[in-house]
Amino acid sequence: MSAVHIEQGNWDHLGAIASEIRRVVFIDEQRVPQDEEWDGLDPECVHFLAWHGEQAVGTARLLPDGHIGRVAVLGETRGLGIGAALMGAAIDAARARGHHQVVLAAQTHALVFYERLGFRAEGDIFLDAGIAHRNMTLSLAD
Repeated sequence: MSAVHIEQGNWDHLGAIASEIRRVVFIDEQRVPQDEEWDGLDPECVHFLAWHGEQAVGTARLLPDGHIGRVAVLGETRGLGIGAALMGAAIDAARARGHHQVVLAAQTHALVFYERLGFRAEGDIFLDAGIAHRNMTLSLAD
């Protein structure tokens, strides 16, 4: 198995590749409407690309307020630890920026994945883009 490498950068640098991964996962697979996926926040975010060998296979973003979002891994590479590597990079970046916690809105099918990373679910289930989600928080306090 090829090693996973996480690249961090801005939207100008990583956006073309990240947007293609998000299109495949969110728009094509999950039928998220394009106008909901492209929310205009990407230029403000720190972006992450996961590389498996020579192929970009996953992405995530960190918003300036400590929200992690748009975590997407291509179907053929799910289960290889790529999502966890992306989340680790986003959490490390949030910590380096002085955030005391990170938050995200998790699709309910992924709650266990995020709980394994230390996130705690909060509040009720809600719909976002027609998909059930729940808010989750991870404290970064030492």
